[in-house]
Amino acid sequence: MAVQEARGGTGAGAHAGGCTCGDCPHGAREGHRRAVAEFLLKRDEFAAGQGLPAAVAHSASASRQWVSEELTQSAELVAERGRAEGEAWLGRLWRRTAYAVWAAVVLLLVVQALTAIGAGWTTARTAGLLAALVVAGALTAASWFHRARGGALAPVIGEDNRLSTSRAVAAGWVLFVAYAVLVLVGRLAVASDHAERDALISGMELSRGAGVVTVLAVVCGIAVLVRRVVGLRVLGQRLQKVRADRPRAADLLTDDAGRGTFADIQYVVISAVALVFAAVRLARRPDQLPDLPWGLAVVVLVSAATYLAGKYAEGGRPVILSVVRAREAGALDAPIRTGDDIEIRGAGFVPPGAQGADRLSRMVVRVGAVNVHVPLVPVTGGFSNPTDTVLTVPVPADVEPGRVEVQVVTAAGVETNRYAIDVTE
Repeated sequence: MAVQEARGGTGAGAHAGGCTCGDCPHGAREGHRRAVAEFLLKRDEFAAGQGLPAAVAHSASASRQWVSEELTQSAELVAERGRAEGEAWLGRLWRRTAYAVWAAVVLLLVVQALTAIGAGWTTARTAGLLAALVVAGALTAASWFHRARGGALAPVIGEDNRLSTSRAVAAGWVLFVAYAVLVLVGRLAVASDHAERDALISGMELSRGAGVVTVLAVVCGIAVLVRRVVGLRVLGQRLQKVRADRPRAADLLTDDAGRGTFADIQYVVISAVALVFAAVRLARRPDQLPDLPWGLAVVVLVSAATYLAGKYAEGGRPVILSVVRAREAGALDAPIRTGDDIEIRGAGFVPPGAQGADRLSRMVVRVGAVNVHVPLVPVTGGFSNPTDTVLTVPVPADVEPGRVEVQVVTAAGVETNRYAIDVTE
């Protein structure tokens, strides 16, 4: 549909509200969508051999270079529009988070009203509703002060502009424990009987909520430790990270490339189940901290350990395994000379989340002292060069014959090992 709109130019003048400048949120979204449509159209046309000027059509290397430059410029526009759309989306998100918080309060009120039929309204229900109002008010205020960074979701957005699984899980447990304590505080404030006050105070003892407190401490520690681990591995070039245009809910269950990961999924699912169990226990026994059974608490701890181990195991430094001369069909075998294409084989050349053309165009191959930008070779639906395991670049004429080293620099700025090749005259 996007390609069809780019071909026809339908609606190219204005969008809802009459704005065409691209500065308003809707304009940023519209500008990004159009830039993507134009890029896809251009890529597919080049893949089909269309749109090449006559001056470069006679030379395969010249046409490849010209196509790569055209696609790079178009991809840079897409990236710029994507960043603008992401910032506009974050600016709108704080309102949605505030609406979601207050919708949860209304849902709690409806559930309490329905369950109070026959049983009657109790002080515990009043304390629960007041605690929800306090938490909702605090989250709304936080959303306002962080409205440019996603509202209430700002603390769980990582440095790579993605939702952090560890922070989201820790934030869920922190909010739940804070709500549970506020419920007890509310009941304690209105309690008139001395025995009832003593029972509420004893309900806050560590022996009653040891499981919840242990889980809270572990998940908060995991959130801090994961941030440290990821930061050190990125600085040590053992993990490749590229920034996303904007956070998405799927980030909680996937890696940077958008593929589901077992470590993240099991951590979120088990933590959510444990939170639901603790919430039911709080509803049944609102006079004490939720007594999370140790069996369930240990399951959450094992899940957290698995998640942390997954963070240690993911990623890896890109590596060159071999470099060979690229030979076209029918060509003779020969040594590598200046002007020839070399095929670099290895792993990890395309970091997760860097499959876009703007990121692929930032890849560089050092051949001796010369930096060679990896050309983009379009095919229908994507690119045949570069890929995660193979990339092809020409040996520039500035390279002196003899023994030279080849090294790849990925879009994340990570360098591979050096691989020596022989260039003949």
